[in-house]
Amino acid sequence: MEKRQLGTSGLEVSALGLGCMGLSFGYGAVTASDEAVNLIRTAVDRGVTFFDTAEAYGELNETLVGQALAPVRSQVVIATKFGFREGKPQLGMDSRPERIRAVLEQSLRRMKTDYIDLFYQHRVDPSVPMEDVAGAVQDLIREGKVRHFGLSEAGAQAIRRAHAVQPVAALQSEYSLWWREPEQSVLPTLEELGIGFVPFSPLGKGFLTGKIDENTQFDPTDFRNTVPRFSPEARKANLALVELLGTIAAAKQVTPAQIALAWLLAQKPWIAPIPGTTKLHRLEENIGAAAVPLTADDLQRIEQAVARVEIQGARYSAQSQQAINR
Repeated sequence: MEKRQLGTSGLEVSALGLGCMGLSFGYGAVTASDEAVNLIRTAVDRGVTFFDTAEAYGELNETLVGQALAPVRSQVVIATKFGFREGKPQLGMDSRPERIRAVLEQSLRRMKTDYIDLFYQHRVDPSVPMEDVAGAVQDLIREGKVRHFGLSEAGAQAIRRAHAVQPVAALQSEYSLWWREPEQSVLPTLEELGIGFVPFSPLGKGFLTGKIDENTQFDPTDFRNTVPRFSPEARKANLALVELLGTIAAAKQVTPAQIALAWLLAQKPWIAPIPGTTKLHRLEENIGAAAVPLTADDLQRIEQAVARVEIQGARYSAQSQQAINR
């Protein structure tokens, strides 16, 4: 698979990474450990070198990632995250320097590794100056326990403050054909500062695959049950976008998901999306997107199609969005 540089940091990753959250967190049933390890190792065999986890996804998630990647540790990039009190998003933020160090040591133990390639602040903590956060990670970099610093869902001002203390290698935020807010201020800031971009939920939490409609029933523990954009009414309205993508995909003999991922890859050479999946056939489908060429005419057709659809529903519940806004 094509490799990409995340900005000017020198951090090289596969064009498409693998978001590992859904293997054990957020989307309902936990994937059996042997299946999860097999999925991650299959991704490696197919050229994926970039793997994403977090303290907030639970001990099992980091443990599975570490176990699966142990045989190829020096050949892959592992990203994990700190930033929530006790590792639980519902308890709020905690990016105090002592907490950052504790999370790092915990992640190293869980994944049985000596270093983390990319250590993200999961969400901006309004009670801890960004300079203190960046300084704490800088200390860990100097000690050789972390190689690169990242931020997640941070705004332009927070990015600049952090970057002035410790260069930020990458920003991870939601970005897809149905959530394009980063284009307004974040992407120009990243380009100016030489920071890479790692879109999560590049397939709209599964919606852009075309396999979800207003009648789809999610597992009771699936967080999408709380997302306004996934209400049955919103799903029914938003299917118009997927149908348009399907028409474009059919003309190129690919899938809507592959069009959505190929579109992201075509936006900037320093963008590396991290689609997640628990299924081997979906992994193969996603990886195939890296080989889908989009011409200028193709991109124009996609833009015209998207412009005809007004996406319905907020991307998070009011409570979750309030936490992000902070």
